[in-house]
Amino acid sequence: MSNESRADDRGLILHDEALDGVRTRRVLAFCVDYLLIGLLLIPVAIVVFFLGIITLGLGWFLFGILAPLTALLYVGATLGGSAQATVGMRMMGLRMLRTDGGRVDWMLAMVHTVLFWAGNAVLTPLVLLASLFLSNKRTLHDLLLGTVVIRDR
Repeated sequence: MSNESRADDRGLILHDEALDGVRTRRVLAFCVDYLLIGLLLIPVAIVVFFLGIITLGLGWFLFGILAPLTALLYVGATLGGSAQATVGMRMMGLRMLRTDGGRVDWMLAMVHTVLFWAGNAVLTPLVLLASLFLSNKRTLHDLLLGTVVIRDR
């Protein structure tokens, strides 16, 4: 029995060690990242509050998009950055790869996040069940975007 598996038909080959514990680490990384996003919201909300005062209340309309915008910018900057991982993913020893060998850029990172949110809105946490059946423990949005999350260490 081989200790490697193929990510897709283009030829990316991953060793089984690169996929051990990915699901659990990915869930823990998600929790860490959203705790960090929650902490980032505090100073951003303070800035928007004062912006609302300066603009006689118009700036307060930004509160409606504050959380998703902060999360998108966080994911775009970290997952689309040089480490190819969010802070939570780095803490859990994970990183994201494209199956075609290219780099994950900020746009792909943000689209990945939006598809994750859409999948959760429709399927609730059942979206994670796809990783039990798809190759290389990928989720549905990983499959759609041609990405895979692996252990970095």
